[in-house]
Amino acid sequence: MLIENEFTVAAPIEGVWATLLDVERVAPCMPGAELTETVDERNWKGKVTIKFGPVGLSFAGTVEMTARDDAAHRVELVAKGMEAKGKGAASATITSWLEPGDGATTVKMQADITMTGAVAQLSRGLLPDVSKRLTAEFADRLQATMSGGPMPTGDGNSINALGLGVKAVGGAIAGVFRKKDD
Repeated sequence: MLIENEFTVAAPIEGVWATLLDVERVAPCMPGAELTETVDERNWKGKVTIKFGPVGLSFAGTVEMTARDDAAHRVELVAKGMEAKGKGAASATITSWLEPGDGATTVKMQADITMTGAVAQLSRGLLPDVSKRLTAEFADRLQATMSGGPMPTGDGNSINALGLGVKAVGGAIAGVFRKKDD
């Protein structure tokens, strides 16, 4: 499944680029993510925790930077993870690039995501909207990190996918009614 997102950070492009490449600094900005090991300058290990109501899934995996173009402010990452209890797996190829603006920088992302097992069953149909909400939370946390302010808190150290899913379904239903009114 291909998912596209973007957000704007109120900072110049070089500062945003440097921050995004600092994995130890940027990892805490991703809801539910934890950096567990820096293997080298292009490879990392980590885990992501997702809650679907009472059901919790924890993925352990790797992230590899497969391409980096400093002049174009473009990076490609390949992430792979297995659910700790063997209920599923996920992989993604994420391409991100920056575009300068008037005192701000737009971060654009494309993610080609593949999921198998229980997580695929639980997330079916909700992934694009949940992804948008996670991206918005990541953007808020990144902005706070860059400005030296306190990190906005969400659901602690895990992604509450059920809560995000309920919000996503509500947004989708509202969108259907808005389209009918147009």
